This record gives sequence, C-alpha cells and structure tokens, in this order.
Amino acid sequence: MINNDVLRSIRYMLDLSDQKLVDLAHLADPAFPLEKEQVPALLLKEDEPGHVPCSDAVLAHVLDGLIVQRRGRDDRQPPRPVEARISNNVVLKKLRVAFELTDVDMHAIFADAGFPISKPEMSALFRQAGHRNFRPCGDQLLRNFLKGLTMRVRGA
Repeated sequence: MINNDVLRSIRYMLDLSDQKLVDLAHLADPAFPLEKEQVPALLLKEDEPGHVPCSDAVLAHVLDGLIVQRRGRDDRQPPRPVEARISNNVVLKKLRVAFELTDVDMHAIFADAGFPISKPEMSALFRQAGHRNFRPCGDQLLRNFLKGLTMRVRGA
C-alpha cells in the first residue's frame, strides 16, 4: 500500500491534526525533520497538485511515535532503530503493537471489515521474512485491516 494512504488512514482513524502527526513523529525521534507545513502535502492523493510522496522514514517515525504514545517508552531497553524499509507486514505489526491487539482482536477486526482470515494465514503475516511460512501482506489485506481498525476505534 502507498505510504500516503496509510498515513491518511491513521490520521482519519485517530482524528489527528497536522500538529499531532508531527508530534507523533517527534515522539519516536525528537530530531526527525518533519514540520507541520509539510503534512498537508503528504495527505494529498497522487493525482492532486502539490502531492508529496510519504517516505518510509516519515511513516516509520509516525508508527513508532504511535507505539510510544499508546504504550509508553521502555527506558530499560535501548531505543529500537527506525525501520529503513516499511512493508505492509511492518505496518500491520506496528499497529498490532500500538493498539495491543491479540489474535482474537485481529480476527474480529478482519471479520468486522468483511474480510475474515484463518489463523494460519494471520500467523504467516507476522513471521520473519526468511521463514518458510512467511506470507507478504497484500494491499487489500492491509486496507481491510485499516478499515476494521477504524471501525473499532471510531465506533462506527
């Protein structure tokens, strides 16, 4: 899925302002160079004038900031490095951690979105990329997960 779409979905789901998106990115790394003035261009669709592609670094910082905001920072461990490459599987993992979702929650979210998946399918999404049972998360799967999570968070 395109990073801009994920960013738009998260912003809508949590009803975040431009400044709150910037604050999330700065929770992950206070020195990250994202300013409030840059956010509107990141939220535009590809065919709209002024659209700026959302980099993996921006999305990774926002997702990591969301984890810190919702779960707190663990000072006993060193900070994890920010992901260099964000895949749909990484987005799914980070949202699962941020919202503290169990397998049962994940199945319910997919079912609410009208896209039920089996236990083996879901466990394959969270495996390491080199594992023989690893399955890449497709755009449709992530889109339906974001839709179901939005329905849960916003109470649709």
